[in-house]
Amino acid sequence: MRGSVPVFLLAFSAGLSSAAPAALTLAGDWQIKVESDGIAATVTVDAPDVVKVAVEKIAALPVYNPKAAQYARGAKLAGVRAQECSVRHALDPESLVVRPAPDAAAYVRGKDYEAELTWGCVGRLEGGAIGASTPVVVSYAYGTMRLDAVVLTADKKAVLRKGVPHVSLPEAPATAPGETRLANIWVTPRLTKLAEENLFPVLEGAYPEPPKASPTAAERLIPKAMAKLNAGGALRILAWGDSVTADGFLPEPEKDRWQAQFVRRLKARYPQAQIELITEAWGGRNTDSYRREPPGSVHNYKEKVLDVRPDLVISEFVNDAGLSEAAVFERYGRIRDEFKAVGAEWIILTPHYVRPDWMGLTSEKGIDEDPRPYVKALRKFTAENNLALADASLRYGRLWRQGIPYSTLMMNNINHPNPFGMGLFADALMALFS
Repeated sequence: MRGSVPVFLLAFSAGLSSAAPAALTLAGDWQIKVESDGIAATVTVDAPDVVKVAVEKIAALPVYNPKAAQYARGAKLAGVRAQECSVRHALDPESLVVRPAPDAAAYVRGKDYEAELTWGCVGRLEGGAIGASTPVVVSYAYGTMRLDAVVLTADKKAVLRKGVPHVSLPEAPATAPGETRLANIWVTPRLTKLAEENLFPVLEGAYPEPPKASPTAAERLIPKAMAKLNAGGALRILAWGDSVTADGFLPEPEKDRWQAQFVRRLKARYPQAQIELITEAWGGRNTDSYRREPPGSVHNYKEKVLDVRPDLVISEFVNDAGLSEAAVFERYGRIRDEFKAVGAEWIILTPHYVRPDWMGLTSEKGIDEDPRPYVKALRKFTAENNLALADASLRYGRLWRQGIPYSTLMMNNINHPNPFGMGLFADALMALFS
């Protein structure tokens, strides 16, 4: 299944080198010179695979809404859809044609319909020739992503292996026994020539785990939970968050979501403990959204978080990422006091990386340090309050060193991690117990 954990583990973990990283140099629009351990070769990368859609039927177009999110201004073209969103810059903007029937004259953009060409969605215009229930057909072309691999074969030859193209979740080819992955090449949907930003040499095989500590961070910061785990007692864990915790977008949520992956590993570490997992999550909302809900609401903070009486709360709120340091200390300080009042310990997860322009990033390379003030504030807040921090952001920030553009893990091409990306949260949590 695309985006499943085994696929990505095979694609990015197998055959990683412990030797010096390969040197990659652009040698032409689509050529790369590869040098590794005295071996030199030039490989040629194919341009993006282009898909042409001759006839796509849409039963009825909604009215184009220029005030909506760019990917939600009209009907999303099926070819560029990524879950509930669509993929930026995948559509060839010159290719879109809207007609009443395959052989009929085309409707006029700006008169009959409007389109968000960057995101690939189309809607009708009031007063145009397309009625509320008028079926239309569209034709267009779009590009797909790829992750090609530069591989050092068992007989010491540097070769290029073409990845599996997909509009949003490209799969890199796995390496065979005896082979070493030197780099991944990220071919984006409408790329016209390679640039340095497309070259992802493998600099490290995995995230550099911190050294084992005694006592562990968990023993120091969540001692009551640890006592229950060590004694084989009952431990109630509440996973509290937004859509990333709700995880309705995953292929197998009960298996793939971060809290499920974490608790599965925790049970393996403490098999005698009786671990109960409760999830309380609300897509598109943040911590303050819960506070504003009245009593009796399905997401009332007191009833669904505090009154559950969890032993341990693990919070994930990428939707809090716009908070300033002062706001973090004020809001999270209140939550800290409320959790203490009900006897709950707390682990805060830092968020994953999201759409680059939302984070002020212009590249997916060289991004070890998360630029968001919220993340820096969480690190400061937990340090000053002796609270546990599971720093998933650090792991996302180093994916480029493993040859992985983090956007290729987003199921909606914006901010919903696939199972492998969810596993990074579980990794960060388990690091507290090392």
